[in-house]
Order: sequence, then C-alpha cells, then structure tokens
Amino acid sequence: MKHGKKYVDSAKLIDKSKSYDPNEAIDVAVKTATAKFDETIEVHVKLGVDGRHADQQVRGAIVLPNGTGKSVRVLAICKGDNEKLAQEAGADFVGAEDMTQKIQQEGWMDFDVLITTPDCMGLVGRLGKILGPRGLMPNPKAGTVTPDIAKAIKEAKAGKIEYRLDKTNIIHCPIGKASFGVEKLQENFDTLMGAIVKAKPAAAKGQYIKSCAVASTMGPSVRINPNKFSV
Repeated sequence: MKHGKKYVDSAKLIDKSKSYDPNEAIDVAVKTATAKFDETIEVHVKLGVDGRHADQQVRGAIVLPNGTGKSVRVLAICKGDNEKLAQEAGADFVGAEDMTQKIQQEGWMDFDVLITTPDCMGLVGRLGKILGPRGLMPNPKAGTVTPDIAKAIKEAKAGKIEYRLDKTNIIHCPIGKASFGVEKLQENFDTLMGAIVKAKPAAAKGQYIKSCAVASTMGPSVRINPNKFSV
C-alpha cells in the first residue's frame, strides 16, 4: 500500500520500536494531524476476550468530559408527554410511527443517534435490519433505550460515545478532535480506558488489554504500552 507524502512525513515522527506512555502517544498523534480539516483522534484497543461468548462481551457508553467535537443529530422515537420532553432536551427529530415509516419507506437516515423509550421498542424493533448493520439500533446497555429520554438526549448532545467489540475483539472509539489539545484529549482517553477496564468480564482470562493505539483520521497509529492500564 502506497501512502501520500503527508502520511510518510508523519510516520517519521513515530518510533515504531517503542510503546509510548498515553500522554506521549496522544501528543504524537496530534502532531501527525496535518490535514486541512480538524482530524478526529481515535483509540483502538484489542482485548484478550472472545466476543463470540455472551459472558465475554464488552459494551457500554460514557460521556466524555470534553465531548467529541462533533455535532450529533438525535432522533427520538417516543409518544405522549415524552415527545415534548425530547423536544425540550434538544432532539433534532421527534416522532413515533411517522419517523419509523419514513426510515422504512423513504430510506431516511439523516441522524447519528436513535434514542427511544421502552414502550416504543416494538416500533423500533421493526427497523432492526436497517439500523443494525449501521450500528444505530438502540440498546439499554448503551443508554439509548430508556424511560428518561430527556437525560439520554442531553448526554448524546454532550458527547456520549458507545464502546463495543467488533468481530476481531477490538474497540474503536473517537476521543475528540486534534484541536482539543493534548490535555483535553488525555482526559477523554482516561475516561474511556477507565470504563473499558471497569467493564472487564469475569470470564476473561489472561492479559485483558492486549494492545492499544491512538491515531488521527489521516495519520499513522501510535502504539501505547498496554501495561500502563491496571486491570
């Protein structure tokens, strides 16, 4: 695979033989963010679990103290008094049958997060084949199926992110924009890693955090010493 000049120049900033301390790695990742747009800084964590087993799943959601730097479009599917609460909390789109039909019949997907109440899961459940592959299906563990819809909307707007294993037992999460600076990114990183460590399944054996790396959207990854995380 051939990389561009900016990527090659950025890669020269990284000592590939070294596993960095988290703050060093974040500092280097910020320096590699040389694109014309404000690049996202991402964290990639490989865990020593087997996600094929239900008792080794790692999934949850947290509010990053400094947000993600991204404007989040929230769709709230709810009824009755909750519709007004959702609107007041800042939801971009609010509805019930009308919104689910719009998704089903028109293929409308102009939202980033879908939040619903338990009484509307029957409606949302019909959208599983559409929402599931896009990672948009609401889930109680992620806090997107909740009776307190106003709180969930406010948290989503404030920078709540979901972390979950992919098929290769890796978690991929954004921790903010390069423009945040190292200190704010470090705070977000510590919050995310603290949650992942806390979510260690009882069935997990051996080394829990196998590897960890940070990278800017267009830049190379910077390895972090996995032994820096107490499990």
